[in-house]
Amino acid sequence: MSLGISGKIAHAFQNSAITPLLALVGLLLGFFAIMVTPKEEEPQIDVTFANVYIGFPGASAREVEQLVSIPAEQVLSEIKGVDDIFSISQPGQSVLTVAFEVGIPREEAILNLYNQVHSNKDWFPQNLGVSDPIIKPMGIDDVPIMAITLSAENPEITTESLTQVAHALEVELKRIPGTRDIYTIGGHNDVVQVRLDPARMNGHGLAFDDVRNALMSANAGGYRQPLIQDNEVIQIQAGNFLQNTAELQQLIVGKSAGGLVYLSDVATISRMADVPDQAVFTRDLGEATSSPAVTLAIAKQPGMNAIDITQAIDERLEKLHNRLIPAGVKAEVTRDYGITAKDKSDKLIAKLLFATAAVVVLVLATMSWREAIIVGGAIFITLAITLFASWVWGFTLNRVSLFALIFSIGILVDDAIVVVENIHRHLHMGGKKLLEVIPVAVDEVGGPTILATFTVIAALMPMAFVSGLMGPYMSPIPINASTGMLISLAVAFVVTPWLSYKLLNKTVSAGAHSHEEPDPRQGKLYNFFNKLMRPFTVGAHAAKKRVLLFAAITGLIFLAVALPAFELVVMKMLPFDNKSEFQVMVDMPEGTPVEQTLRVMEELSDELMKVPEIKDVQLYAGTASPINFNGLVRQYYMRAYPNQGDIQVNLVDKHERDRQSHDIALSVREPLQKIGLAMNANVKIVEVPPGPPVMAPIVAEVYGPDYDRQIKAAKELRSLFENTADIVDVDDYVEADQEKWLLDIDRQRAAMLGVAQSSIVQAINTALGGEDVSYLHTEHNKYPLPIRLELAEGDKVDLNQLMVMKVRSQTGAFVPLADLVHVRKSTIEKNIYHKNLQPVVFVTADMAGELDSPLYGLFSIAFGMEDAGLNWEQWYIQQPALADDISMKWDGEWQITYETFRDMGIAYGVGMILIYLLVVGQFRSYLVPLIIMAPIPLTVIGVMPGHALFGAQFTATSMIGMIALAGIIVRNSILLVDFINQKSAEGMAFADAVIVAAAVRARPIVLTAVAAMIGAFFILDDPIFNGLAISLIFGIFVSTMLTLVIIPLLYYAAFHKQHD
Repeated sequence: MSLGISGKIAHAFQNSAITPLLALVGLLLGFFAIMVTPKEEEPQIDVTFANVYIGFPGASAREVEQLVSIPAEQVLSEIKGVDDIFSISQPGQSVLTVAFEVGIPREEAILNLYNQVHSNKDWFPQNLGVSDPIIKPMGIDDVPIMAITLSAENPEITTESLTQVAHALEVELKRIPGTRDIYTIGGHNDVVQVRLDPARMNGHGLAFDDVRNALMSANAGGYRQPLIQDNEVIQIQAGNFLQNTAELQQLIVGKSAGGLVYLSDVATISRMADVPDQAVFTRDLGEATSSPAVTLAIAKQPGMNAIDITQAIDERLEKLHNRLIPAGVKAEVTRDYGITAKDKSDKLIAKLLFATAAVVVLVLATMSWREAIIVGGAIFITLAITLFASWVWGFTLNRVSLFALIFSIGILVDDAIVVVENIHRHLHMGGKKLLEVIPVAVDEVGGPTILATFTVIAALMPMAFVSGLMGPYMSPIPINASTGMLISLAVAFVVTPWLSYKLLNKTVSAGAHSHEEPDPRQGKLYNFFNKLMRPFTVGAHAAKKRVLLFAAITGLIFLAVALPAFELVVMKMLPFDNKSEFQVMVDMPEGTPVEQTLRVMEELSDELMKVPEIKDVQLYAGTASPINFNGLVRQYYMRAYPNQGDIQVNLVDKHERDRQSHDIALSVREPLQKIGLAMNANVKIVEVPPGPPVMAPIVAEVYGPDYDRQIKAAKELRSLFENTADIVDVDDYVEADQEKWLLDIDRQRAAMLGVAQSSIVQAINTALGGEDVSYLHTEHNKYPLPIRLELAEGDKVDLNQLMVMKVRSQTGAFVPLADLVHVRKSTIEKNIYHKNLQPVVFVTADMAGELDSPLYGLFSIAFGMEDAGLNWEQWYIQQPALADDISMKWDGEWQITYETFRDMGIAYGVGMILIYLLVVGQFRSYLVPLIIMAPIPLTVIGVMPGHALFGAQFTATSMIGMIALAGIIVRNSILLVDFINQKSAEGMAFADAVIVAAAVRARPIVLTAVAAMIGAFFILDDPIFNGLAISLIFGIFVSTMLTLVIIPLLYYAAFHKQHD
């Protein structure tokens, strides 16, 4: 008989000298990939944001919105690849955020943004007073992989000293290859304070501008100029810089009747730490109070291995103790994503090996040790080449890519098991040499194996095209698994026959004489299936029994699908992982000073210290902690106001605690929010999300024709949020009222006295806010040392000292500010938010409680709005086109969930179509593929009750499992139908062929099913991927059992009349 392509391949390689070399090369490629592939805990999603800051001093929020934000949004919306544009119109400034679509290269996005901004600079008139746009891109590579917190063990060491150590470390650690941005958070930088005394200035007859101009002009140096003299070039340089405070004190700022006036005569000059507008404190478990600190944040360059970088930093820190880091300064690593990535990848690689070993043991138990070695060898070679292919694809070794390999172990081994089992079966027929048996045995299952492999790929591959943030997160699963399937097919046809020849040659008895296959209609398996299936194929009521069986199966499918409707199975995007950290976000009312914010955070840290699983906490007041990916998307790096705080909570290692991080976070929410309520603080618990981050788990966007009405509506909606069960961490984007004192300038009087309004504004801004009029030039400072001109802090408490300060008129006369301005008290305007060119007010929340799924909280609120009198139009997928009345759109986790399950549903449908086309091409029938695909719905009977049994949520990973099941189960159907056709063609009665197929193919089908279930068992304990494991284990178990009976009977019901 002529061999097909699989038989020919097996024949060519079964005794070839190149086969073991190819296998060896495959293994070496795998070891190479493990060594060079960067290890990360989560996939790095290439998402680029950019903030565009445009200043408009003196303008109200409404003016900023109309003159800056709206024109800028229109210009920025022209950029290709922009996903969303947000803007915040604040008094005096517009902050725009451009979010690019996932997957657009960072360089391309930034280049397009800069080009668009700078080519449209003329959108503002020249003298409008709008400053040049400042563009600050942010991306995944800006997320620090390591944080080092410096604190003092000796109370005499000040924060200023810690800052100096941190700045020295910035330089030293930047020398480590692979590091990117290194910066200090919470530093108290040096500044030369020139504190003006208005009374002394008036006494010496000096105006504010006199001092300012003297400082600016005295600190100037020129370029070197060449002078030739006596046949030699001499370099001439004019001027020298101010280098110390003594020179500054001796600076002449004017003349008076008493002689020259020095700067020290009218101001107090001192070099000291700047008055802090931010603070960082740290506290270990068991400490009574927190201590001042600064934090070094270290990011890595793209494509570099986080583990190598963090280990190098650890080693460098050890060497720098008592050298650059003085005694009494504690340098504690408070974030190390390198070590978490190493722990996760090591654990998953170990699971990968255990899963492989378990499958080998399974083959050993069902066949023999020789077959087990063959299958084990095939798996290791397949995995090795797949790891190399994963590296070529650009994937890192992370949780998702490794889980893809673990879950696909059972699928990858299918080809080898089917081939080895068939060689094993043919050997026991006897009568042929092994070299003759192998090609025939491989060829017999080659066709259906190739088809079955491509059906699994057809089911999985469409998932690679899921859009949005979830796309790159999931893509390693279909791509790695599909690549592995192709490689396993090649290994099954190339390496497995060679291994079989080398190992099974010893088992062929020299006296084997039987030339005919024994009758398959005997044996325990045949008796079992004959007894089970014969009543459905033979007899007067066989057809009726088949109908009842199919109806019962259909009923079970509908019952399984109904479980989520009765909340017996809860739907959620992804469950929380067991992380090493979480955050406590603190928002005080606007106008709260940083000291009060810090006081509240101290109270909260006292409560956190009661939790034994907490290792340490860092308090960040007036600044943000080092961001993670969640903080990048939520733009926590912009939290730099004195009323904003952030507590970074680090937990002990997961092996040292029984509770998961999510349970710990849930347990501290109530006591912390109780403290927050008593101290007028909004306290939110923020966990690291398991998948793509969003602004908040539940987001309501309120649109309308009038912003005041939108704010009122948002407040009403917030009240409904707060009164809905299990809704927590409620907040809105509406600022609290903050007092404002407006210093109105009397233009007529100023004009009569010859004083320019700009001079008055300059004097007031400098006196109260300080102005770095120049810099002191020293040789030992990394950061410039500013000379800051301002009033003393005590003189800023009220405006009395400011009002006696004088400015010079055009005639040279001195005019006190009190004669030119009067104070008017009012309230600061609220910020105006836009999303995609529409004014919006955000209301955010999270959900806790028994269901712990924001989707249920969202729909609970949505369905309760009418009863609460909020009869607004609700949008779920897109923004309202026209906001001529109050309307709202739901966003947050819902949006990601909808997009993900929509795309996965489409991928599932595309996969079904591709499988159908593949099977039509193989069997040349339009009906047979429908029968072969019939078991796909059967998977639901196992999947949904399995989730209900474990009390697990049905998540995106559960859906991945269901999609993979479609390919796995169809594979079994193909093997059954192909065997029925073979036996029928050989002349066996059709009713017998149906039962024989179930009996003969039961062993390889059950074996491959158990192998797939074994792979899934090893990921059952993972919080995120246990949905995938449950889907595979229960789906495979139920559908395999049913497939062995249902498919042959369906095939019989459809075609028995053609064979009768």
